[in-house]
Amino acid sequence: MHPVRSRIRLRAAAVAAALAALLLAPLPGAQRAEAAAALTNTGFESDATGTAAPAGWSTYSAAGQNAASFTEAGGHSGGYRLSHWASTAYKVETYQYLSGLADGAYTLSAWVRSGGGQNSAYLALRNCGSAEQRTDLPVTSTWIRIVTPIKVTGGACTISVNSDANAGNWINVDDLTFTSGTTGLTVKGVDLSALKKSEDLGGTYRSSTGTTGDAVALLKGAGANYGRLKVWVNPADGYNDKARVLATARKIKAQGMKLLVDFHYSDIWADPGAQTKPAAWSGHSYGQLKTDVYDHTYDVLNALKAQGTTADMVQIGNEINTGMLWPEGSTSNWSQLAGLLKSGISAAKTVSSSTQIALHLAHGGDNALYRTWFDNATAQGVSYDVIALSFYGYWHGALSSLQANLDDISARYGKKVLVAETAYPFRLDSEDGHENIIDLAGELVAGYPASSAGQSAWLRDVMNVVEAVPNGRGLGVVYWEPAWTAVTGNGWDPADPASGNGWENQALFDYDSRLLPAAAWLAHR
Repeated sequence: MHPVRSRIRLRAAAVAAALAALLLAPLPGAQRAEAAAALTNTGFESDATGTAAPAGWSTYSAAGQNAASFTEAGGHSGGYRLSHWASTAYKVETYQYLSGLADGAYTLSAWVRSGGGQNSAYLALRNCGSAEQRTDLPVTSTWIRIVTPIKVTGGACTISVNSDANAGNWINVDDLTFTSGTTGLTVKGVDLSALKKSEDLGGTYRSSTGTTGDAVALLKGAGANYGRLKVWVNPADGYNDKARVLATARKIKAQGMKLLVDFHYSDIWADPGAQTKPAAWSGHSYGQLKTDVYDHTYDVLNALKAQGTTADMVQIGNEINTGMLWPEGSTSNWSQLAGLLKSGISAAKTVSSSTQIALHLAHGGDNALYRTWFDNATAQGVSYDVIALSFYGYWHGALSSLQANLDDISARYGKKVLVAETAYPFRLDSEDGHENIIDLAGELVAGYPASSAGQSAWLRDVMNVVEAVPNGRGLGVVYWEPAWTAVTGNGWDPADPASGNGWENQALFDYDSRLLPAAAWLAHR
């Protein structure tokens, strides 16, 4: 061996040994366990109540507040759980250092609860040979599973539970796993249906620092990779028709984003309480309605394809809990509803066989609704690729209900799941004088204030729930109408230019038209 190379290698080995010793050396204020090759005591069952450093785990607090980390009765599945709590403000970390790992992708999964209010409360994977990864704990009184992926290089990784908390703040953690594989979200989308009208009426958009810019480019820069556009047949104001959809689709695709087209099969809003036929179709028979659906769907999608903006995903109907094109397409007559759905699906696939088909319901936390609806769709032979859901926490229940539903239906039907609509207010008052849909503190989700931080936390936590769907079936999240700011004339009623906007306090642009911090979560994994 060359003597110089030999010395270099010996020095490198000594440095590596010193670094390893540093990583494993007890920190001031730490109660430390030895390193292991696999995560141990994952359910905290090896210790009695009150143990500050559970078997296999270590505890660290720079201020000597180790007692803020402890085990106690009341686990997710077993008898015990890890908790962080103190009667005074505290900072504490409970961690486990793994060595001897094969290099590659890993995912940490854990069941968690949190009362909220902390400066930060999160799971982290650090010292793994790649950038640290974190997942914040959602505010929830019921158990929710969250995941954190990491790429391990160098054979080691630290699994860490962290709290920087105020007096009385608490978290619970249990049933951790650290296994091969990775997670992430394919769709990080924004619904831009109101944008064209806003721009035409003088609406402007700014970066977080105040620089005027293009709304689509600003949202793409924040991390959005999908744009969603609704289609009405013959709307009173001419917006959200084929021509305006084509124009906005060009802007979306020019930014390198993908396109989700949302057919309402109406001249106005379609949702679980209103599925009104377009006026031009009002006297048509069921057979003619099937032709109408096919022709309208084909016409719009083929025009998009012709201009080089082929739809990547298509919704056949919007929030069709109760069917569409009432009364013929009501869920009280599933064979006819299935016929209408199949007609739209056939048109979409004829234009582009690679376009994904989504079927979209509201009330994303209602598992009984989804089972009943999609059991019927399956029995009728309706073919689709994605189950799309609307989930607004102030209407649709707890995040744990969303998770339970996503987990169940993705497995039951073998489909990917997409939260196609969610949003949250960053303030309660109205900019245009029109009453906002959510404008009272009592309407908010507990633990999520109407603030920039509350809006950010909501989007973050919905994304984390979707990312945690097993077997990679959590497709992504679309934020609803982030650019629908208060612009005179761009109100709720397309037939009334004087109607106001009840949504500007849930946009991702503030009342000075600046991009809000929540938008940055669109870039999350």
